[in-house]
Amino acid sequence: MASAIALPRRRPAPRESGFAAHRVGVDLLLASYRAIPDSATVRLAKKTSNLFRARAARTAPGLDVSGLTGVISVNPLDKTADVAGMCTYEDLVDATLPYGLAPLVVPQLKTITLGGAVTGLGIESTSFRSGLPHESVLEIDVLTGSGDIVTATPDGPDADLYWGFPNSYGTLGYATRLKIQLEPVLPYVALRHIRFHDLDSMQHSMDEIVRDRSYDGIEVQYLDGVVFSDDESYLTLGVQTAEPGPVSDYHSGSDIFYRSIQQKSTDRLSIHDYLWRWDTDWFWCSRAFGTQNPKIRRFWPKKYRRSSFYWKLIALDRKYDIADRLEARKGNPPRERVVQDVEVPIENTASFLRWFLSEVPIEPLWLCPLRLREPAPAGADAARPWPLYPLEPKKTYVNIGFWSSVPIVAGEPEGATNRAIEHKVTEFDGHKSLYSDAYYTESEFAALYGGEKFHELKKRYDPQSRLLDMYSKAVQGK
Repeated sequence: MASAIALPRRRPAPRESGFAAHRVGVDLLLASYRAIPDSATVRLAKKTSNLFRARAARTAPGLDVSGLTGVISVNPLDKTADVAGMCTYEDLVDATLPYGLAPLVVPQLKTITLGGAVTGLGIESTSFRSGLPHESVLEIDVLTGSGDIVTATPDGPDADLYWGFPNSYGTLGYATRLKIQLEPVLPYVALRHIRFHDLDSMQHSMDEIVRDRSYDGIEVQYLDGVVFSDDESYLTLGVQTAEPGPVSDYHSGSDIFYRSIQQKSTDRLSIHDYLWRWDTDWFWCSRAFGTQNPKIRRFWPKKYRRSSFYWKLIALDRKYDIADRLEARKGNPPRERVVQDVEVPIENTASFLRWFLSEVPIEPLWLCPLRLREPAPAGADAARPWPLYPLEPKKTYVNIGFWSSVPIVAGEPEGATNRAIEHKVTEFDGHKSLYSDAYYTESEFAALYGGEKFHELKKRYDPQSRLLDMYSKAVQGK
């Protein structure tokens, strides 16, 4: 255990200087847009990504977003921040914590960008009380497919773009600036890990915690869970505290956060380390690289204990087909990548988990409950406010994340396991995120992800189809 030091508060940078630099970045972006031939599809000139689905190679210059990577301004008085679209949450958190503030939802991986979390969705342990990242956006500047910069707000002239932008994955445009809400945070987070021996009891307790926002009389501000098997699951409950004292260190030491859940019933982290508790070992996926082996971990450089470095290893594997070559040497078949996050209504969570654990040889699984924020901003559709990812208001869902691979069975169609998961999620009235492989038919996809509403938005904001459409991008990998 090591003592944590609260980050010092500092004065904000001059507001105008941040916006002046941002305007230069926007000018670079617009110049790069105009340089793309009219016959070419407009894409980002971005080398890194948190997407797991295949992407077609670029055949034309991309959009220059190099000037859109920073925090423009933090306003501690009204608890807001103006942020460039390609700013990472790591940089945003570094800018807001000195003021004792944080975004309402901070996705788990440091290199996720603000624009990416809005156009591609994001989630974390505050989502049961604060919804998804796009719900704390007050206004957003978007470079549309037609080459215009549009400022979208909940009830302004481009409100339809504001509501339709989440889950559009760059098919309507790209965020250049987002104004978001922040919330006060304390220096530490105290955790309780609650063990359950059956999935139904875990589901029931999670539902009660979401409803009451407390457990055993203690407030719950953060809530997620891990399933190791059908008779071993945990809910992790967190509450902020200013009380000084020792904290755990899962970044620079030998301990691994997800294993600590099985080993201790309580814990304490600094707020900074809590927000990035999953990034150090990419949840548990770093075990694929041997990082969790104590003999290797001792010598693994601390600066490379982060998801962005593991991404580079994944890229090498894809380029040289390393994993399948190793499997072939052992006489094993190649493997199907099963990297997905799905949402099912909370009442169907235990049933889905039982099906998954019996049919798919992957564990652990991550759980994260979520509800759309209440009340929704003015102008929201009361039934389905966010049409391209139509979760229902006043309804609790549970995000279930699983990230691994399974052996390919000879004779089965491509993506057999992913297809089975898609069908089961739909059967349980759920949705899945589109950052990874998808196999829906066009009619299935339209029913789940906006359908005619997407086409209406496309006609207005990308009339010449300079950007890909949703199905081409998310399913066909164009």
